[in-house]
Amino acid sequence: MKPFHLASREYCASDTVITIASPADSVMVGEGYCTVIAGPCAVENRTDYIKLAIRLKELGADILRGGLFKPRTSPYSFQGLGRSGVDILVEARAETGLPVITEIMDIRDLDILYANVDILQVGSRNMQNYSLLEELGRLDKPVMIKRGLSATIEEWLLAAEYVLKGGNRQIILCERGIRTFETYTRNTVDIGAVPLIKQLTHLPIIVDPSHATGKWKMVAPIANAAIAAGADGVMVEVHQDPDHALSDGKQSLTPENFAQMRAQLLKHAQINRKQPSTAR
Repeated sequence: MKPFHLASREYCASDTVITIASPADSVMVGEGYCTVIAGPCAVENRTDYIKLAIRLKELGADILRGGLFKPRTSPYSFQGLGRSGVDILVEARAETGLPVITEIMDIRDLDILYANVDILQVGSRNMQNYSLLEELGRLDKPVMIKRGLSATIEEWLLAAEYVLKGGNRQIILCERGIRTFETYTRNTVDIGAVPLIKQLTHLPIIVDPSHATGKWKMVAPIANAAIAAGADGVMVEVHQDPDHALSDGKQSLTPENFAQMRAQLLKHAQINRKQPSTAR
């Protein structure tokens, strides 16, 4: 038996498909579906985020992303709105009917995020924050676990095992690139991890081509490659004015670029016998 017992195919041969309820249509994440998560790296203010959320709904996004707590390399970079931004996510959810995902960094924020968002994201820097993972394992809410900067596949799946061991079976894995000797891109995307994960575990996997590459022109090609490799969806960063974004503007698509990318994704999804994850 694999060391990641509960996450392994030996433990559960059938694919885990997660249903995420929302004010509009339920969103399905897992084998057979192509889920598109989109939004800015960080929620910057109410007006811009709500406008973008409405636009992304019109363009076919299934889930809204928006960072409130930002683990930045420099302490002088924009750290996010924190708790004061939760109401903005709540409003965007009500306005669009789409579920929302945001990153949790600290157990002390679990109460307010649990009550107001649909998916809790564990960022790459917290993939091995075992105290946080254990707390998330006690919840009945979907958790997305991003692969760590230098994590092996086994370490990544063992992080998921911490959540599974606590009783929470609603886990989504996210490949977001790993750190290698290559410096031209932000990270090195591991497309090969997608079919490997599909062999090793029953958990769904999506790919984040924005963080994997750091360059917006590479986002669509890598997103298409991810779906072609069998990924269950993608998570991309979209900003209405990337040149003036407070976080990760260089890797953010415009809404127009997002629309083109999504149209391409659906073609690859059809080839792989995947369908849109909502009824829209």
